[in-house]
Parts: sequence; structure tokens; C-alpha cells
Amino acid sequence: MTVAGSEAAGVRPQVRAVGGELRGRWEAGKAVFRGVPFAEPPVGALRFAAPRPVRGWSGVREAVSYGTPPPQGGHFGMDALARDTGDHDWLTVNVWSPEPGPGAGLPVMVWFHGGAYTIGMSGLPEYDGGTLARDGGVVVVTFNYRVGLEGFARIEGAPANRGLLDQIAALEWVRDNIAAFGGDPGHVTVFGQSAGGGSIASLLAMDRTAGLFRRAVVQSAPGTFFSPELAADITAACAAELGLSPTVADLAGVTPDRLSAAGDAVTAKIDQWAHRWGRPAHRSILFAPVVDGEVLATTPWQALADGAGRDVDLLVGHTRQEQRLFSALDGLLGAVTEEQAATALRTFAPGPDGERRYREAFSTASPDELYELVHSDWLFRMPTLHLAESQIAAGGRAHVYELTWPAPGMGAAFGACHGLDVPLVFGNLDRGRPAMLIGAGPSPEAETLSAHMRTAWTSFAAHGDPGWPAYDTRRRRAQLFDARPAVTAYPEESSRLIWQDHAFPVLPLISG
Repeated sequence: MTVAGSEAAGVRPQVRAVGGELRGRWEAGKAVFRGVPFAEPPVGALRFAAPRPVRGWSGVREAVSYGTPPPQGGHFGMDALARDTGDHDWLTVNVWSPEPGPGAGLPVMVWFHGGAYTIGMSGLPEYDGGTLARDGGVVVVTFNYRVGLEGFARIEGAPANRGLLDQIAALEWVRDNIAAFGGDPGHVTVFGQSAGGGSIASLLAMDRTAGLFRRAVVQSAPGTFFSPELAADITAACAAELGLSPTVADLAGVTPDRLSAAGDAVTAKIDQWAHRWGRPAHRSILFAPVVDGEVLATTPWQALADGAGRDVDLLVGHTRQEQRLFSALDGLLGAVTEEQAATALRTFAPGPDGERRYREAFSTASPDELYELVHSDWLFRMPTLHLAESQIAAGGRAHVYELTWPAPGMGAAFGACHGLDVPLVFGNLDRGRPAMLIGAGPSPEAETLSAHMRTAWTSFAAHGDPGWPAYDTRRRRAQLFDARPAVTAYPEESSRLIWQDHAFPVLPLISG
């Protein structure tokens, strides 16, 4: 029976995965399976452990609801969405397929959500994969991974980077199961934004991910990677909020919600540790991948320059005004003082003459503009560009883009800010919190731009070609996504020149 016939007849889609039979449902011509476990719940004896393969089940498992979100911090009310219900199936995947069943051999796109390595869950409405699967003829997969202290804290007696290990386990599940859903396990593209993009950059640096994906799309990846000493010191501060030591023995008995609350408490007073933690404290960054020498041996830039991702096609980019969202959340939009701009330049601009170089390169910029520029460059834009250049230096291939379309929603105050790419790439312009940036409607202009970006992403997943030339260090061609998209020389030339010799090192603990 055809897909249309099955849906019309009310015959629900059913597949056999490694763990057992799954029954999903049809949604607008696509088979959708939600809440499928890819690893055992990381609770009890498995708390803070590396993920373990999921055990099988008997009978047919209903796969119509998202799995329970992992514990997380309170930003944007995420802690309430992840409230403990007694169901600890945190590690689950969701699949959208336009043609379920072995033999379809469709390209696969696996989404890594963002959230500062602190929050995030696959069940948010902005991550619904239906439109992308329908328009691109691809199988879309989203999944949960451990965040915050559960996933990224440096805990004595536990493996580092448990969130990254969860991501690898999800990709292994895709390799072993996706053919049953109509996907080609040898034709997998990973794509992710913010911490999701930084996670993909991390996976590019790991030998153990070889063969798990063929292409990678990195959207607004943060450039923060912690030393073990810095990560351990941050964990110690969080544990101290509970009167405990940063060990598995002490923390394993703490309920997940209390542990997350301890992280929130440290974030609320993070200025106290600026003399020890440096730039991450100035940006309220509590978690990041840890270059521990075992799970993650080096930074992505060093690994790519050494050839780690040479055989993976890479698409990387950022938004023009990355920082503007964060300035608004901090109450600083349009209100940055000269003193605040100067402090930001001294803190984040590279090298001893970084402040001078910014002021000379952007001589007419206001304090607001300088503050936005240096924060955007340090955290997102220049790390993203350097990924492409490291890939090319080792003989690999990369395409570069910049989203420059000024979002019309919320009084058009946010420009092309951090997170604007998410609704545009998924085509979910009227649902989820990021849709507020798009505004009511949405407008024909937003619809057209979204269709253009979806086509670029799915074409890249299918063929390795997003529709514009590969980046090189001579012509530096990049795709600008705007109301009138264009291919041009990389537009952030002044920023690129300021940062061109900066290596984005592992962030250290400043004082012991």
C-alpha cells in the first residue's frame, strides 16, 4: 500500500528497529515516530555514566509522544518543561520520514539543538521536522542529550563530555536503525545551531565519529572550549551551593532538579568568579565541551587543521547581529555606555592591541555597535569562519554563509540576531519562541527566504552542494541570505583581519 493509501485507510506506520517494533502516526503525508529510546535512562547506577545501549522491548511500542526532556536550568522556563514526571527516558530520538520502509534510501538529516549546553530539548515546536522532510525529501531526526551539570560538568569519577557521548550514541542509533525508516545510513548530514553547532564541531574532532556522518552544517557555533581545570572549578562552585564535593559519590544522590538549580544559582552570581574563570564568566557561560584529552583530544580548529574532517563536507555560517539578542535579554539594547563598550573591547578583542584595532577599523561605530561587534565576533562569527578556514587548510571543502535578513518581528529591533536561522531552516515560521522574531503572518518575504534556506540545506545533504561556490582563502565567496540573496566576498572583512591570527585556544582556569 502506498503512503497516501495507508494514511487514507488509517493504517498507522510501523517499523522494526533494533530494539523492537515501533508504531508511529501519519502527519500530512509523513510517517512520524517520537520518543524512541536510543540509550538506557542515565539514572540510578547509570547517573553520570557514558550512555548504555537501550534494551529491547516486547510487543509494539507506541511512538507518538516526545520523550521526557533531560533535566536543565531555568532559562526561558525550560526547567518547568523538564519537570520530573518519574519517566526517565531522557535519551530519545524522533523521526520524520516521507517514505518509511527499507529500500527508500533517502538522505538523512540529524538535528543537534542549541541552548548554551545548559538547556534545550528536541520536543520544542520550532524543531518539528515535518516541513523540512516534506520539502526536501529527506528523513529528519531530532534527539535529546544531557545538558548542564548532567551532561557537561567535570565530575570526579565520571567521564567528561557526557552530552557529547550521548550525541555519538544517537548517531550510532541512526546508523543501525535509520534504513528501516527509509533513510540511507551512509548518507547522513548532521546540522545544529549554537551549542548544537559547537557540539558538531567537537564531533568533527573525534576519531570515534568516523563513518557516522558524511556532511555537517554548523550554524553559529560558539568558540568556547574549556580546560579540565576550568571545568572542574566551575563544577566545584556548583557543588558547593549544595554543601557537597564535585564527585559522583556526592552528587549522584542529588535530585536532578536540585542539581540544575545549583547551576542556576552560580550563574546568577557568576561575576564573583570573573578573576578565576575569565571570559566565560563575563558572558555567563557555565558549560562547554571539555578538552580532556580522552573524549575530546583538542579543539575543533586544531583537529580540522590537522585533517580530522577532510572527508566531511562542511557548511558553516552565522547571523550578522549575533549578539543583539543577548543585549536585549540583558537590558542593554540601545543602552551600552562608552565604559561598557571599552570593557568589552579590552576583555574580548584579541591581542594586546585589539581595542585599538576595533576602534580604527570601525571608526564611526557607536558604543552599542562596538559592544555588539566584539561580542558577536568572539563568541560566534570568527570561530565559525575559522572552522571553514581550518578545514580548507587541510585540503577539505567548506561552504560559508551569513544570514543578514533583518527580522521584522518584535518591532524589528533584533536584526539578524542569534537564533533567527532556526525557524527559517525548519520552515516553522509561526510556532515556537523564535517565531516571534519573524512576526505575525508570516510575510511572503519570510516564506521565500525560508524556502531558499531549506533548499540550500537539503541540497547540501543530498549532493554536497548548497547552491553557491565553495569557500577559498583568495576569493572568500560566501552566500548572504537576505530578501535578495547574493553571493559575495565574505562581508566581515575588518573583523576577519583583526582575528586572522587568533587560534581560539582552550579556555583556562586563570588562578588556582
